[in-house]
Amino acid sequence: MTAVVAPTDTSGLRARCDAALAAFLDRQGRDWPDGAPRGVFTALHRFVLAGGKRLRPLFCYWGWRGAGGPDGAPIVTAAAALELFHAFALIHDDILDGSDRRRGGPSVHRLFADLHARSSWRGDPEAYGRNTALLCGDLCAAWSDQMFHECGLDAGRVHQGYAVYALMRTEVIAGEYLDLVSGVGDGSVASALTVVRMKAARYTVTRPLQIGATLAGAGPELLAALAEFGDPLGDAFQLRDDVLGVFGDPTVTGKSVLDDLREGKPTVMMALARGAADRAQAARLRELFGNPALDGDGAAELRKIIESTGARERIEEMIRVRAEAALAVLASTPVTAEARAALTALATQAVDRPH
Repeated sequence: MTAVVAPTDTSGLRARCDAALAAFLDRQGRDWPDGAPRGVFTALHRFVLAGGKRLRPLFCYWGWRGAGGPDGAPIVTAAAALELFHAFALIHDDILDGSDRRRGGPSVHRLFADLHARSSWRGDPEAYGRNTALLCGDLCAAWSDQMFHECGLDAGRVHQGYAVYALMRTEVIAGEYLDLVSGVGDGSVASALTVVRMKAARYTVTRPLQIGATLAGAGPELLAALAEFGDPLGDAFQLRDDVLGVFGDPTVTGKSVLDDLREGKPTVMMALARGAADRAQAARLRELFGNPALDGDGAAELRKIIESTGARERIEEMIRVRAEAALAVLASTPVTAEARAALTALATQAVDRPH
């Protein structure tokens, strides 16, 4: 008998997703090729299960339930597979951004670079770390595909859901490239918002919702309604993430508040700050933002400029407007009552995250 989850019991559903992930990874461990070092497997096992909000599996599950699908182990497994794809995206994103911290510990490339250095191996520790992390990310993407197809749902429905999954995968990779282009481009608010939508918003909320609903046999009208809800909510989620990347508490977020500033990450908030800065502030932004040697004092000065230009206040307003728009759409979206309650709670959790 399958346990039934309460409509808004996100902690219980997260635990079920974690259990599905642990079971899948345990099977991969038993099948690990003879003679191959287990360091990659061990690192991924730890990284995948170390933490995370599990938002994508939760939205996928409630997309399924909202379309009338019953609770059960197969949909939890299919939803949890998205977390393996998320692990792929995080590992590769940290390589591209040069981020050394993730989920309260070292990022995967930093873990293997440090291992190389401690072991006094030949060659460049940084290159070893990056190359090994690339392989780790690739393996997570492959495992996500496998777990999704082996979830136990009807093969025809899995095939339909996989079409949305494939679209999500293409959007994320294209969004990563667009992020790189934006970093050397005009740095405008419009280009930053495009990156937000393609790289993060749809991948976090809209596509997981649509994957779950498609697995349950939803038609085009419901899928369109879920996009009207998911797109602005996903935008709000990523805008909040960008704020936390600069103003957050690393002990809560698990990420450094220096990485985005040192990288010169082309966020909407920074585009707004540049647009509203006076001449002196603009000069300091050019000197400090994107400086890989930025220290704590320089970061504090950047935060002060962001605040004084009104950029942070404008971002908070953008988050509020988008979250309210999403909830207004949800109120009339043709989903089950329990799904509407759960999605309302998830929307609040996604946007109103602690600093």
